[in-house]
Amino acid sequence: MTDTTAPATTGGAANDANRRQVLYWRLLSRLFDHEEQSSLESASLAVVQDVGLPPALLDPYTGVDNVVQRHPDLEAEFDGLMVRDAGEERDHAAEVRRAALVSKVLLNVFGTGSGTVTAGQLSRWQADAGWLERALGCRPGELRGGRSGRGTGGGAPAPDLSTLLPEIGPELGAIEADLVKRMHLREVLADPALAAQLTPSMSLIEQLLRDKDNLSGVALANAKSLIRRYVDEVAEVLRTEVEKAAVGRLDRSVPPKRVFRNLDLDRTIWKNLTNWSPEEERLYVDRLYYRQTARKTTPQRLIAVVDQSGSMVDSMVNCAILASIFAGLPKVDVHLIAYDTQALDLTPWVGDPFETLLRTNLGGGNDGMVAMALAQAKIAEPANTVVVWISDFYETRIEQLFEAMAAIHRSGAKFIPVGSVTSSGRGSVNPWFRERFKDLGTPVVSGHVRKLVHELKTFLTF
Repeated sequence: MTDTTAPATTGGAANDANRRQVLYWRLLSRLFDHEEQSSLESASLAVVQDVGLPPALLDPYTGVDNVVQRHPDLEAEFDGLMVRDAGEERDHAAEVRRAALVSKVLLNVFGTGSGTVTAGQLSRWQADAGWLERALGCRPGELRGGRSGRGTGGGAPAPDLSTLLPEIGPELGAIEADLVKRMHLREVLADPALAAQLTPSMSLIEQLLRDKDNLSGVALANAKSLIRRYVDEVAEVLRTEVEKAAVGRLDRSVPPKRVFRNLDLDRTIWKNLTNWSPEEERLYVDRLYYRQTARKTTPQRLIAVVDQSGSMVDSMVNCAILASIFAGLPKVDVHLIAYDTQALDLTPWVGDPFETLLRTNLGGGNDGMVAMALAQAKIAEPANTVVVWISDFYETRIEQLFEAMAAIHRSGAKFIPVGSVTSSGRGSVNPWFRERFKDLGTPVVSGHVRKLVHELKTFLTF
């Protein structure tokens, strides 16, 4: 049996393996037993000091931000820490160091304990979760709420948790949601100093939207401020996604503008190669060629219908923000409908997602037919209309609703069903609808907002 009272300081792969084992056994003990094991603590301290790392890494109450502020040289080591590079030669000694860093991040993120959570503790956890996302090669905030995406982080051999991104994302969202529920949110919002410590996230926004009718005065003002901050941050990201997709068909009937920025240099050289003079080593240009930049745009109507029942806050927030962005584009007429057992036409506020969200009422049952009546009335020119329906499709009048959706598809309008995603990042779609949408030729799009933008750009030209 391995002696865990002190690490081996001599070289060799076996000794490095023993030291890593000490660190990981301590991690498991802290996560599952919640009690300090003195032998593992003392052995881990010796390992950490032996590899030149600060003892603060072993303190579960010290955030990664705090450690990096005191030891800024460690910041680069956390980036891509858990991304395996198969082409790099294995360095057993370096893996001991990585084991200590990995243990720090995992313990801080997954060892949340129990009991009441303060605003400061939630803020620290959110920061630590950001460091875990960086360690997995993602940008901070990408995994939480199911919006995973790989960043540019590199890395070296370590436990390759990057392959578990689809599972880690929803788990982080669920942990954050639990922390928010354990926090006395109304009391925190009533204190400006405490409210200022909160970092807006999807889990926090869900609680604020659900509780907004019970807030007043300072608490309500702080809640609105947090919602608006989150909306603005997400809108900036989504606006970039839309701008990347904002391309229409080239209009060949419009002559290209003869300005320098439109000059097609490659084509100009190619077309004038016959004028090359070998003796003078000079190319004589008879004609300049310019790129076509004018694009055809026809008025398009986007009708977004979103289910606001149950845990639909992620879908509602993203849909409201995305609708506002498209509403700001030329020649795109956007309509927004929210529903549970009743339908609400939010089109008058579609340009302001903050005002839109304040008018939603999360919860209740599902009756998509009440929203269908509003949506059908808005379809004037099917060929220039796209209907986006975001829901888990667990409906009251199943067959009647599907037939109405199929009729929209057959009319020539573009119908895009989008599966719901909860604030913890877990998707849910009624398998009955999923199969029939597939047979109809309109398969359910993942709740990931980038996939929806991709679907929209193939239909809308702006």
